[in-house]
This record gives sequence, C-alpha cells and structure tokens, in this order.
Amino acid sequence: MDHTIEVRGLTKHYRSTLAVDALSFDVAPGAVTGFLGPNGAGKSTAMRMILGLDAPDAGHARIGGRRYRELRRPLREVGALLEAKAFHPGRSAAAHLTALAAANDIPRSRVAEVLELVGLEGAARRRAGRFSLGMAQRLGLAAALIGDPGVLVLDEPVNGLDPEGIHWLRSLLRSLAAEGRTVFVSSHLIGEMALTADRLVVIGAGRLVADTSVAELSARYGSLETAFLSLTSAGVEYRGKAAS
Repeated sequence: MDHTIEVRGLTKHYRSTLAVDALSFDVAPGAVTGFLGPNGAGKSTAMRMILGLDAPDAGHARIGGRRYRELRRPLREVGALLEAKAFHPGRSAAAHLTALAAANDIPRSRVAEVLELVGLEGAARRRAGRFSLGMAQRLGLAAALIGDPGVLVLDEPVNGLDPEGIHWLRSLLRSLAAEGRTVFVSSHLIGEMALTADRLVVIGAGRLVADTSVAELSARYGSLETAFLSLTSAGVEYRGKAAS
C-alpha cells in the first residue's frame, strides 16, 4: 500500500473550543516526521482523527488513500501509540501482545520478536500494571510494531524514558524510517525533535504554522528553538521546500 498520510482541512471543536483548525499536511515514507507544538496545541486530537478515534467536524485524513476504518488489516498496515498504558493491568506483557496477535491473524512468534526489539524480553511474564511509565511506553511501542506495519503514528513516545531509552528510541525510529516506513511522531520537546526528525509539522492553537525540513527551518531562524518560539507565538504559516 501507499504509506503516505494525507491530512486535508481537518477541523475539530469540543463545544466552544476549537481544538484543530483547518489543518492540512502530508507525511511521506522514508523519513521521521516530527509533529511539534506546545501542550494543548491539538497534536493528540489530530492524531486521533487520523486514526478514526475522533470524527472531524470538517476535512479528512487518509492513509494510503483510505480512511483508517477502511484498512483491511489495520495492525499490519498502521501501528499506533497514543496512550502508554492502554492495556489490562492484570495481563503480562506477553499476554497483552499475544491477544493482539491472535485478534489480527499475526503469527505468535512475532510476540517474542517485538519484546526483544523494545528491550522487554526479561519482563515478558510480569504484570503490565506494575510497569513504570518508561516500560509501559516500550510495551505500547511493541504493540504498535506487532503487525510489522509500514506506518507508525506515535504520540509523545519519549515520555517516561530515561536518557538511554530516549537515545534507543531515536535510533529505532530512524532505522524504521530508513526501511521506507512512514514515521509520524509528536512531541513538545524541541531539542529531541532536532535530533530525531528529518521533517517537521509545527502547529500552534490547532493551526499549521510550519511544514518543512529541520535543516531548512533551523537555517532560516538560526536555531530550531528560535523558529518554534517565533512561529507558535506569531501564528504565521511557513512552508518550506517540498520533500525531495
């Protein structure tokens, strides 16, 4: 399938609050695309709409030209991590992943593979409810990878990770993108995005304020931190050169 994420005119209100305002951008395969914005900017809401968990008031989101609910084998095509502790606390890590694999016709052997990939092979039989936030994030990432998908949508995956874990995740995301996958990862941490992402989609108050490469944005403003502060405070839109 085509692994491009296409967002066009996404708009979402929660009563009188405009959470996402006519948001449009593309996320292409083969690169890590960072979704950057302050807390409350609308990143999680936009991701939920991409994954069909919230219905937009206007606009649409497509993955490979289809809505998420139209995908025949969702976990084999799109892996998502929106909530670190989205598992039954009484189940072990292995049992949680085994249930996901069985429900999606994924070989059981994949469970051991992803547990090793995220560094949880030694905690496979432990109850997930006793995991630290960092371990829960790793389990959530294992669940996102269980179907070996071509698209990854990850919301603040570095939360709870120690410096070694952040370095590990950065390397993993870049290696997955190098395999030709679409990697879309949100964060409010400017420095981390500078080290992890190839391209950036920056939003403020639910609106797009930048869609460009990390290198171009840094060159234009002197630093990524300056660019972020300038764009989100002014609310102006900046689109860099199209990805090659």
